[in-house]
Amino acid sequence: MLEARHTMDAPTTTSADNGTSGGAGDWFTPRSTPGTGEPDHGRETPDAIPTPAAPPASHAQPPAADPTAAASPGPAPTTLTPTPFASTVAPPGTAAEQPDPTQEQAPVPPSAEAATAPAGTGSPDALLIRRTMAEVTPVADKVTSYFYALLFVRHPDLRSLFPAAMDTQRDRLLRALLTAAEHIDNRDVLVDYLQKLGRGHRKYGTRPEHYPAVGECLIGALSKYAAGVWNPETEAAWVRAYTTISQVMIDAAAADELRAPAWWYAEIVAHDLRTPDVAVVTVRPDQPYPFLAGQYTSVETPWWPRIWRHYSFASAPRSDGLLSFHVKAVPAGWVSNALVHRARPGDIIRLGPPAGSMTVDHTTDSGLLCLGGGTGIAPIKALVEDVAEHGDRRSVEVFYGARTDHDLYDIDTMLRLQQTHPWLSVRAIIDQQAHVQLPDAIRTYGPWDEFDAYLSGPPGMIRSGVDVLRDVGVPSERIRHDSVEELVAAGS
Repeated sequence: MLEARHTMDAPTTTSADNGTSGGAGDWFTPRSTPGTGEPDHGRETPDAIPTPAAPPASHAQPPAADPTAAASPGPAPTTLTPTPFASTVAPPGTAAEQPDPTQEQAPVPPSAEAATAPAGTGSPDALLIRRTMAEVTPVADKVTSYFYALLFVRHPDLRSLFPAAMDTQRDRLLRALLTAAEHIDNRDVLVDYLQKLGRGHRKYGTRPEHYPAVGECLIGALSKYAAGVWNPETEAAWVRAYTTISQVMIDAAAADELRAPAWWYAEIVAHDLRTPDVAVVTVRPDQPYPFLAGQYTSVETPWWPRIWRHYSFASAPRSDGLLSFHVKAVPAGWVSNALVHRARPGDIIRLGPPAGSMTVDHTTDSGLLCLGGGTGIAPIKALVEDVAEHGDRRSVEVFYGARTDHDLYDIDTMLRLQQTHPWLSVRAIIDQQAHVQLPDAIRTYGPWDEFDAYLSGPPGMIRSGVDVLRDVGVPSERIRHDSVEELVAAGS
């Protein structure tokens, strides 16, 4: 049992649907002043890091006698090596349920060197935290398992708030906390990231009183597996970091509740199976759903409660309020297979809030270079419609990539848009015919140095696309894309 050495300030801001803050005792005692993080009016992070979900009908699992027995076994060992912080904050992706299409970003994320301070610099707390991270990284999978074991044994009521199967997301909550703690000195980036997380976690039913329980188990897991460097000063640094993290998240959730629901119900009104594994799903939200072309949302189906996946909007906002998504069923993809093969008109799904900054800047007249691979054409189509609706006459060059002719399921729609708008050019790049992958195909055209670039598709395409775009002269700050880390992290 972890010995209490310091007092951790439990966040006190509450929101109506999130319950009230509870005193957890121990070193988790409520504080009397609110957090310092100002609510961000921007976008939440895509559900990259699920936390407790809305309570299901089933009962919580009883605590196990052995803490490690309570942790759900994961697939292959995962790693908690922190990704560059800015990369973690980046956008979702395509509606294809790649490893979870998740996007949320502005331009191309800064490099790891830009996001993380040199190992020997930073505040005393940051140095202690980084030392802890270096110690636990080699045993990341054990840290993850032990963290959830502690959480579910000490707080068995929380088990029912998580999905029944945790194998595809078991490390996300802990990874988010560790990533945030490691960047505790980068306040501007940290607060923006945490506010997005706090807003996004509303749909899971996360309440203020959950945070002390998570913090307690975080410290417990770290103290066990970083025993070689753990001491009272290190524990105090983590307590202070977690207090800051949780307060900013709760404040952001409370502020967000004043202007938006935690989720929207939406009825499926059309289900168009374009290929055996790709469907265009159109839904009608139960209330107005504001979003921007190029953004995405998280989707929960009735067949997989508490499992959320991210899908990009396949059109600009419509006057009838309908929303469309392009969904590709992938092997072992729970949500994607349900939406493609099981969903029918009349079914009800839930939508999280819109997210993502892969949007058009209408204050400039720069051309748009858009690369869409597979169902990644969905947000690209939305961007084209957005340019058209604003009456812009800026050049828009779309490269639509696919492995075969059969995979160009939406080419007719794109060609019709091209016929209607003379400023739009659409080129289909078919791997098997051109013997060249989509990103490399743009080298034949151009120049592109005066264009804003947008990429949406599989992780591999995003990575190679960014490299090619930089190589042909597109500045990094003018490249927007789906978050590779989020795409790889999700799955089903």
